[in-house]
Amino acid sequence: MFKRIAVVNRGEAAVRLIRAVRELNAEHDYGIRTVALHTEAEKRAMFVRQADEAVTLRKPATGSAYLDYGVLEAALVESGADAVWVGWGFVAEDPTFADLVAGLNITFIGPSADAMRLLGDKVQAKLLAEKVGVPVAPWSGGPVETRADARRHAAAIGYPLIIKARSGGGGRGIRKVFHEDELELSLERTQGEAERSFGDP
Repeated sequence: MFKRIAVVNRGEAAVRLIRAVRELNAEHDYGIRTVALHTEAEKRAMFVRQADEAVTLRKPATGSAYLDYGVLEAALVESGADAVWVGWGFVAEDPTFADLVAGLNITFIGPSADAMRLLGDKVQAKLLAEKVGVPVAPWSGGPVETRADARRHAAAIGYPLIIKARSGGGGRGIRKVFHEDELELSLERTQGEAERSFGDP
C-alpha cells in the first residue's frame, strides 16, 4: 500500500482525490498521506489546505509549472511520495511523464506509458479497437492528410461528422462539421490547433 501520494493536479480533481484517500483511510486505517503540489499563487487554495502536506512548484522559465518536467521532478523528489496521481488534463495522458515517474521509482497511478503511447494516437487506437472486435463509429480508416482525403471520407461517412487530431486530448484538436461547406475550414482549424497544442498537425 502507498504511504504518500503526490497530487499533480489542482482544483476539483485534486479535491476529489484527497477526499477519496481520506475516506479510504477512515474505512481501512491505511494512514496514506496526500501531498498537494501547487504553485505559489495556489498556496491558499482549497485542495492545498485539504491535503496532509504541500510542496510549492517553483516557477518555470516559461509556461505552466504543471507541464514543466524539471519543476515536477524536483517537487516529486521533495514530496517523498511513493505514488503519484495526476487525474485528468496536464500530464495525465503524457507517456513521457509516466516514464519520468517510473525513473524516480514512484508508482504512477494510471495507465502505463506503453498503453498511453498506443492509445494516445487516435488512429492507432481505432485500428486496435477494430482488430480486437470493438465496435467503432464509421471513420476514415486511417489518417486524413489532404483536403481531397477529407472530402472523400466525408462523402462516404456523411454529415454531421467530427474531425479529430490523432494526438492530444482534453477537447483540443476536435471539430464538429455539420455541412460540406464547413469541412475545409474545420480541417484547417483542427490542424492548426493540434500543431499549437501538441506539435502534431
